[in-house]
Amino acid sequence: MTISELTLKSRDEEPVRRLEIFTGSGRRRGWLPEEKARIVAESYDAGETVSAVARRYALSPQQLFAWRRSARVPFENAPAPEPLFVPAVVAASEPEPAGKRARSTRKRKAVREAGVIELEIDGVAMRVGRGADARTVAAVIRALKAPS
Repeated sequence: MTISELTLKSRDEEPVRRLEIFTGSGRRRGWLPEEKARIVAESYDAGETVSAVARRYALSPQQLFAWRRSARVPFENAPAPEPLFVPAVVAASEPEPAGKRARSTRKRKAVREAGVIELEIDGVAMRVGRGADARTVAAVIRALKAPS
């Protein structure tokens, strides 16, 4: 029996040009997360296209695009990044002369300086007092950090 004898006929008496027979269990393939990550990373390589990488691994481009999209979404249970801190320098205040008048001055000065933050960015010192607007302080810090 030849392959031409197995071709199906349509109503117009024209033979079917292509016939695919799928064998196997028809289950979905299971990809390990490491394999997915490697394939997604390969799709981002310079000179690579998503279609070429998908063809190489017998995937549809849509599947690879879905993997790339899900790789961009942060994990819900991922630990939050640890906050970054800059080193803080605490300078001791100079002792003031003892006396009745010095005590009242010291109290006023302590109240005035309570809650003051001093920042130094690229040689520019900035003092932020209590009650300063957070948006204004953030804008000044961004301006100081911006390249000239």
